[in-house]
Formats: sequence, structure tokens, C-alpha cells
Amino acid sequence: MPELHDGETAKVQGSGSAVYTLKNAGGVYSCTCPAWMHQSIAIERRSCKHLRKYRGEEAEAARVGETGAVPRPKRPTKARADSSANAASEGDDEASEGREPPLLLAHKWELDVELTGWWMSEKLDGVRAYWDGTEFVSRLGNRFHAPDWFKEGLPKTPLDGELWGGRKRFQKTVGIVKRQDKSDAWRELRYVVFDAPSHDGEFEARLAACADLLAGAAHAAVHAHEACKGHEHLKEQLAFVESLGGEGLMLRQPRSRYEAGRSNTLLKVKSFFDAEARVLAHVPGAGRHKGRLGALLVELPDGTKFNVGTGFSDAERESPPALGAIITFRYQELSDGGVPRFPSYVGERHDVKFEPVKPAKTKRPR
Repeated sequence: MPELHDGETAKVQGSGSAVYTLKNAGGVYSCTCPAWMHQSIAIERRSCKHLRKYRGEEAEAARVGETGAVPRPKRPTKARADSSANAASEGDDEASEGREPPLLLAHKWELDVELTGWWMSEKLDGVRAYWDGTEFVSRLGNRFHAPDWFKEGLPKTPLDGELWGGRKRFQKTVGIVKRQDKSDAWRELRYVVFDAPSHDGEFEARLAACADLLAGAAHAAVHAHEACKGHEHLKEQLAFVESLGGEGLMLRQPRSRYEAGRSNTLLKVKSFFDAEARVLAHVPGAGRHKGRLGALLVELPDGTKFNVGTGFSDAERESPPALGAIITFRYQELSDGGVPRFPSYVGERHDVKFEPVKPAKTKRPR
């Protein structure tokens, strides 16, 4: 059978009447069959009988790094089956459990803090990446396979930043960093650094240290910050960034220390909200979308279910996120029933966890 090139898909016949979709996304091969989704190893190392039949035993063995035949996945236990959708979407690495980097995470600004004097920067729509001194690591502790030339000049000390491909290019950026082949596509990215986690100083000293640490790095730069002059200045900058296609602003408290976990010293400011949801089903399209995706039926961690039907490209409607995948969507506000209004698809996520919670309708999903 013809090889699947980057971005291509193929339909394969499963047992009985089931039909599954094979896909190559940046060298990561996937299948929509339960056997592929129920594996708890990293997505780039998963295989199944459909991939082995389509690509051949030797090709699959070489791809997943085995010297012999590709092992067939064990039948999942009930506990594993219950969490299979989450495992499939997160792309967890077998060595990453318990090794998530100690990142500083933001709260959403609720108009309850006076931001005059805070350090303001654009909220980058990229992929959060922790530089551990040797490799780039995701929020979940998975390694990004950056080429050696991309890492040249980076220090041996930890950095916190974003792998960024530009505004309105989130999905393209995700596709590049997920690749396992250290491709030249990384030339479209920069590592934009906004903190030095191991530095024990205040934020201003840490940012200055970042500039010194990146003096010899060709593909990395310190993120630009400016002091907020007041509410009107904040509104002007937010409108300017959003007019360029940016996502919003980040505000850092002056003289604050770096701390792991969510902190009120770091606030995000946006006109629109965004959140993550899990894909439950593909809703067939109608009209010009007949024969492909019309909408995604998704659920929030609190169990709220709704459809996301806008924001997709034609290619994404032809090959939508798999059942169980985690997506980011954008919305205006919550209805009285806690349902996001005017949700729009942003992209698939592989660097966040989906943890069900008890309903809390008074709070917006983060």
C-alpha cells in the first residue's frame, strides 16, 4: 500500500463493519481503533494491527524503535479503559510520569487587581516549553525533539518560555513540535523566553538574566515586557494585540518570585475566554459539509456537554480530532446553564490533563 505522507489519512477495514482512520501527523502515526487509543505509552510509540498491516511489520518496528516485531497491545483493563481517552489525548511519555516541570501558571484577571505598574507582555499562542538545560520539556513532562542546531547557544540552566511560530499559527506550531524527526520545519519557530525558574531573584532580575543567558542563541529571544500605565493603557494594548491576531496579554507582578503552580502574581487578560474539552463524538455535517465533520460533541471537566461547530479548516473537517482527544476552544461567555456561548475550535492539545471535576457553574472553565 502507498506510504502515508505527512498530513495524509487512509481508511482501513476493521473487524466486522468497523472502519478506522490511519493518519500521519509529522511522523506520528495514529489509528482511531480502540487498541491504539487504549495504550498508555507515548503516542509516537503506539502501534496496532491496522498500522502493521498497512505499513508492514518491519516499517512499524523501525518506527517505534523495536528491533523485532512490534508488540501487540494488551487488552485494556476496566480502569485503563475508563481513562483511555485522556491517555490518548495527552501523549504521555512512559518516563514523564511524576516529572512534570515546576512551571509558574497564571490565573485569569477578574478585574479585582489594580494592574498599574505590573509588567505587561503579549500572551503567545504557542506551545509552553521548559528548557531543562539539555532538552525542551512540555507541561506534562514529555520531551520535544528539537534539532541540535535549534538548541545551539542555549544555557545549561533552566528557562521557561514558549515555542512560537507566530500569530494565528497555533495548530501549525503544534504539528511541528510533535514531530519526532528533528525536521527543518523547526526553522519556522523561535523559543521566546519569559523567565528563569532556577534564578532566586525577583522578576526584573530574572528577566535581565535571561537576556544574558541567551546572548549566544540564534533561535531564542527574551519576550518583550513593558510597564502597565493604568487601565486605559491595558485596554489599548489588549485591543492592539488582538487586532494583530494575538491571543491577549499576560501581566506579571513587579518584584515577584518564581513559584511552581498557579499564582496570583501572573494574570492573563483576554477579551475572549478559552478552555479545554474532551471530544465525545463527531456530528455529521450538512449542506457544503455533507460527508465530513459538521461539529464536535464535547464535554467540559464538570460534565457539561455541547457542540463546537465553527473554527475548523476544510482539512480539519476531513480529518477531525479523534474521539477522546482534548481540544482548546474559544468562547464569549457562559450561559445561565454553564454552557459556553459561541464556542469556536482553536486546536487539539497534547500538553494538558483532562481531570473531571464536580460542577461549579459560578466559575468559568480555565
